Amino acid sequence: MPEPKIAQTSPYEVDVVAGKNYFWCACGQSANQPFCDGSHKGSEFTPVKYEAKESKTVHFCGCKHSGDPVECDGSHASL
Repeated sequence: MPEPKIAQTSPYEVDVVAGKNYFWCACGQSANQPFCDGSHKGSEFTPVKYEAKESKTVHFCGCKHSGDPVECDGSHASL
């Protein structure tokens, strides 16, 4: 699988709403980071669904290299 584009080397802090679905951009090409805008079409990448179980602040991965896709795990520190 090809390497994703690093959208930014820090997480995106987003207030999510309970019961809402979010689609995290896995390719790094979206102009609507950290969410998918369809820029991956024609590539091997697909967006990752995040279901908000509760309303809270989530730190979505910006570097696209997290070991736990969607949420930041600090992987950006070693890029």
